Amino acid sequence: MQHVKSAQEISVWEAIIITILVIGGVSYSIIGLEVTPHIPIIFAIITLILYGLCKRVKVSNIEEGIFEGAKSGIGAIFIFFFIGMLISSWMASGTIPTFIYLALETVNGQFYYAIVFIVTSLIGLSIGSSLTTAATLGVAFMSISNALGLSDAITAGAVISGAFFGDKMSPLSDTTNLASMIVKVDLFEHIKNMAWTTIPAFALSFIFFAVLSPQEASADFQTISLFKETLKDLGFVKWYSLIPFAILAILAIKKVPSILTLSAGVISAAALAFFVQKDFSFSSLMTILFAGFQSDTGVEQVDSLLNRGGMESMFFSISLVLLALGLGGLFIKLGILPSLLKGIQNHLKKIPVLITAAACTAIGINITIGEQYLSILLTGSTFQNAFTKAGLHLKNLSRVLEDAGTVINPLVPWSVCGVFLTGVLDVSTVEYLPFAFFCLLSPVLTILYGITGLTIKKNS
Repeated sequence: MQHVKSAQEISVWEAIIITILVIGGVSYSIIGLEVTPHIPIIFAIITLILYGLCKRVKVSNIEEGIFEGAKSGIGAIFIFFFIGMLISSWMASGTIPTFIYLALETVNGQFYYAIVFIVTSLIGLSIGSSLTTAATLGVAFMSISNALGLSDAITAGAVISGAFFGDKMSPLSDTTNLASMIVKVDLFEHIKNMAWTTIPAFALSFIFFAVLSPQEASADFQTISLFKETLKDLGFVKWYSLIPFAILAILAIKKVPSILTLSAGVISAAALAFFVQKDFSFSSLMTILFAGFQSDTGVEQVDSLLNRGGMESMFFSISLVLLALGLGGLFIKLGILPSLLKGIQNHLKKIPVLITAAACTAIGINITIGEQYLSILLTGSTFQNAFTKAGLHLKNLSRVLEDAGTVINPLVPWSVCGVFLTGVLDVSTVEYLPFAFFCLLSPVLTILYGITGLTIKKNS
């Protein structure tokens, strides 16, 4: 949103009061009333419009703030459409089902927590959805944990850590795409740069879970066996189903632009689907690409895992992105965000303070609003100019958005992810929080790197 210019100057205290009122209202609606974020954001936009009119800001300027803010998300919207088609086509070609089957093959009674972490990481990476991973395989692992007499809290921590690792690093994830697009950084460049903090956090988490795991255990792994048998009977588990993933990986390594890389992933998977599925038609392909893949195995948990994707599945995220960016545009146009930053402007020239401030802002928005999309959108919009003026490459900011934004949401009891995970895993946020090692380590590492300057990239 660098192109959005303020239409007025206001005092820092006035900006603080307006921010508290607006963010407080959105927070109460999402957390207290448990409504979807869209309507509270609409009311927040209306509130800011009325505030702008009271301050005698021209209607044309107010409209410009909304439109210019929303316009900055056009790139993300096109990426989201391609991501939706990629997920559904990878389901139809057997790519994601094959990944799931191979991951489940690793589960046994030894080093249980570490294996749960690894498997959910792989599944989360392959489907790009932390909540879907937790709601399907996570529930299965919780059942196995009960059968083994192991800790529900540690198992939930392992599930959430793995699921959010996958969500954070997957090119299929909406938050990963959103973080890269909000600051205009190439998707795969963003993922590559995140590895500097993510791999150490992953390795440390794996060690912690391995140490906490029992050396051996025995139980009936009937649930996992049912998952594997159902996937195999479906006929989607084939070695050549991994070809679309190989194509995507090669193009990503060669730094081919995201749209072309995702297009190649969709086209290769769509062509492969005709060989994997029987009686598959061009009409079926068109339906799947728009409405998503539909599985009817008779096993509810497996169907829940496979029934996803399609352009239509992205509409929720796209509409929220447009509304939130419009809100962000108003915050800037009405001089609210510039005033909030004005008081600490001199300090933000120092890189350690700048990165720490961005991380703390993302964490703070997660805590106050409980919405990870808004933590990415508002933090990215607020700090984009400051990072540029400090001579930093914006991929530093996109990494902070994920390290302190995406993975923090499940640690907040009243957040969207926190409430969802507590419901599906039947473990309170306070119980699993100490064991969600990956989510706890990510913001610590990103702040540590900011203080030391390690892997911080500057503009050439």
